[in-house]
Amino acid sequence: MGSRRTPLQHPLAQQFQHAGESLTTALGESSVAEYLGTVHLFLTYLGTHHPQVRSLEQLHRDPHILGWFAHLRSHTPPLAQAVYVCRLLFLRSILEELARTAQLPDLTCLIRREDLPRIPQRLPRPLTAEQDRLLQQELIRRNDLPANVFLLLRHTGIRIGECADLAYDCLHNVGPDRWAIHVPLGKLKTERMIPVDSFVCELVQRLRFFRSFDPLPADGRLLARHKGKQTLIKQLRPYLSDAATAVGISKRIVPHQLRHTYASEMVRAGVSLPALMTLLGHVKAEMTMKYVLVAGNDLQREFHLARSHPRHLAPQPKAPVISPRAGLAGAAHRQGLTHLIPFAGSLQNWSHPGRAAARSDAVQARDPSWQRDGSRTGDATFHAASHPG
Repeated sequence: MGSRRTPLQHPLAQQFQHAGESLTTALGESSVAEYLGTVHLFLTYLGTHHPQVRSLEQLHRDPHILGWFAHLRSHTPPLAQAVYVCRLLFLRSILEELARTAQLPDLTCLIRREDLPRIPQRLPRPLTAEQDRLLQQELIRRNDLPANVFLLLRHTGIRIGECADLAYDCLHNVGPDRWAIHVPLGKLKTERMIPVDSFVCELVQRLRFFRSFDPLPADGRLLARHKGKQTLIKQLRPYLSDAATAVGISKRIVPHQLRHTYASEMVRAGVSLPALMTLLGHVKAEMTMKYVLVAGNDLQREFHLARSHPRHLAPQPKAPVISPRAGLAGAAHRQGLTHLIPFAGSLQNWSHPGRAAARSDAVQARDPSWQRDGSRTGDATFHAASHPG
């Protein structure tokens, strides 16, 4: 059940563990730990609250599965919605595997689709421009191994787990003055080449320098693992929070936000959606679209900020006073174009040559500077551009 857990003394422990191992053969260490951790939690609950259950045939939806749901919901502090859903999904997969291997199809009905609450959609949380600037300055100032690791995350968008898996020779020359980092198989079982600039090349060289001084013998990886991959990641995480606090960032900053910041930066720079999918190692466009939504929200905010605090001196036009008159007459009244109502009955009225000429005459009568072609007499530049030659 995991080296850090006491082996379960439950009659179903061996069957559940084999099912979990069968499901996680091709998964990473963290996924294996989550599956087997769910097995441990469920059988611990079952042994405590329903000790009479000693075989798969005795396992029922009510009270055993529904009771476990209630047990999870009573957790203190409350479980995050995503954690709760994941535990249900893991157990359902294990039960489906047991239904197949033990020839007990009823096990597939113990956890139903309607039992799974909808996980709220969470948009990425990139750093603000000021947070990004301050944090990068602090990391560059420190210039130690963890600082260079997080700068690498920020400028490549890779996950912290992928960084821990980088090979010592991950940097590849792909053309004249062109370099890329090879990211091995990761969370979504994808590998990719990420184009990088000279700054990232320097970061990799620094990390190689730090690796050469590590007492751990060379193992082909860029970062030394003294007690395994997960231990390395846990040792790195607090460093980022400490650096953020040092520059006055009060909000909690996590490594994955550096990936969000990189992706949002790429969107603003004009990188296409398919290219961004490749850079991030996504297999579904829906995942990448979240970053496009964030960039869109930023664009809206910046647009309204620019409108409320213009940098130029030209006065902003005032919004017209809303007239209580409705329909076409109301619109014409607000714009001072009531004389055009007879010509605005339909699209045909505006496109018919005779009616169009009458409309132009009416406009010119109201404003002599307007010409029949739609230009003003005083706008020679526009007129010349509209009628070259």
